[in-house]
Amino acid sequence: MENLVTELNVESAKLARRAADEITAKDPSRPRFVLGAIGPTNRTLSISPDVEDPSIRNVTFDELVVAYSQQVEALIEGGIDVVLVETIFDTANAKAALYAVDEVFEKIGRKLPVFVSGTIVDQSGRTLSGQTGEAFYTSIRHAKPFAVGLNCALGAKQMKPFVQRLAAFSDTYFFTYPNAGLPNAMGGYDDTPAEMGADLEVFAEEGLLNLAGGCCGSTPAHIAAVAEAVGRH
Repeated sequence: MENLVTELNVESAKLARRAADEITAKDPSRPRFVLGAIGPTNRTLSISPDVEDPSIRNVTFDELVVAYSQQVEALIEGGIDVVLVETIFDTANAKAALYAVDEVFEKIGRKLPVFVSGTIVDQSGRTLSGQTGEAFYTSIRHAKPFAVGLNCALGAKQMKPFVQRLAAFSDTYFFTYPNAGLPNAMGGYDDTPAEMGADLEVFAEEGLLNLAGGCCGSTPAHIAAVAEAVGRH
């Protein structure tokens, strides 16, 4: 469906824009914003897909830049407010995305805020390509993101030590949107909305974040519970 990339991204952004504007119109004191999510793709620049040959790569930096540029330009055409480079397991991919974002900004003659979100894949506290949170932020800091954060992979409880470290290290706004707990044996997520809200409320109490949300396994009920919990702080 590569021939539909532009259409899919333009139309999805338009749908989100329309929904956000409808809700904002009901209460203009609480404007809603649309974030265009730029995911990591299913390819990695840093790791070989062949365990027998560590030199092999199935994608190049330039190929990723082309793909990201097409998506970013289409999302902006659809009406997003913020570019979100997210679920980063390989910072080299993120660098290609950020390069593409800058190219598109230069092409269209305006800039949008950019959020960058990494993902810690296990309790080692590192991305899949081996970086700590601090190293990840150092690698993308040149892009001057409006906000930086962590998402996916872990539930809020498991993510907390890594959130604490990166929030203290970064010099910009910080956010997190964890999974609804760790995936269980059946690939589902067990944290209830109340549990997820309580976990993220602790983050807010400790001053660790400016924005919060939910990733895998989170439902509208989870997001409502998170909003209510962190809204008390």
